Amino acid sequence: MSLQATVVFTQILTVVSFAIVFACGAVLLSGTVKTAGQLFYRRRVVETEMNRKDMFVTANPVLLFWANMFAFCVFTALAQIAVGSWILTGLVATGALTAPAWYWNRLRKQRFRKIEEQLPDAFMMIASSLQAGASINMAFQSASTQAPPPLSQELQLVVRKVQLGVNLDVALLEMEKRAPIDSLIMASSAVRISREVGGNLVETIKSMADTLRRKFSMEGKIVSLTAQGKAQGRFMAFLPLLVGGGLALLDPDSMSKLITTPVGYAVSIVMVVMQVLGYVFINKTISIDT
Repeated sequence: MSLQATVVFTQILTVVSFAIVFACGAVLLSGTVKTAGQLFYRRRVVETEMNRKDMFVTANPVLLFWANMFAFCVFTALAQIAVGSWILTGLVATGALTAPAWYWNRLRKQRFRKIEEQLPDAFMMIASSLQAGASINMAFQSASTQAPPPLSQELQLVVRKVQLGVNLDVALLEMEKRAPIDSLIMASSAVRISREVGGNLVETIKSMADTLRRKFSMEGKIVSLTAQGKAQGRFMAFLPLLVGGGLALLDPDSMSKLITTPVGYAVSIVMVVMQVLGYVFINKTISIDT
């Protein structure tokens, strides 16, 4: 048997042994493990179900959960077989568990950003419909058919609830819960208050649309001014990885000590912690609350 085959067989045996030890521990602590596993399963599935409805996604949350668990097991085993370092394997396992939630939150933020961008035009459509003599319900229905998604999805859901007998104020409050965006909450609150106390609803909506447009323009200027700082922060965060990869190609024997010796483990952990803290501090410095 060649040396490479022996190393691969040893790594596979290590992973299998770890799995057996983990299974034995799970049997000994079956009650606690079962309870913790059920809580983790329910939490992930319930959160996925709620987010799925808010994002208008039709995927099965149970299948998504088990797909995440399958990817976690596969990527963890492959990392241990390919690298043989428990630190890197732990990082891969952590990434496999947290990557779906990170990606979902990123999609959620992008959806909220699009809704915020579409709000001024949608409120101008509502104001124009009201000025033409339509009712507030008909104005929302007209805006829901003309506005692009994802805002049209939220408005269509409001219209359907109103058609089923739900009060418009209640439907707007539910929309605020699904999309907790400051601009949307401010605009929805202005509409509800104007309907309750009376007044010129058309002028209120037009003024709100103009305010939102100015607010979005100011936020765009702030983003453009801080873009360079964010790019520099990302570059400084990934630079050690690029340098480390280059040194690993030039001198693999010396760099391998970072993942094969206790001192190397300690140095690697300190480097990772300092890099993460530096990236967080840079983001905090250049972040401006709008």
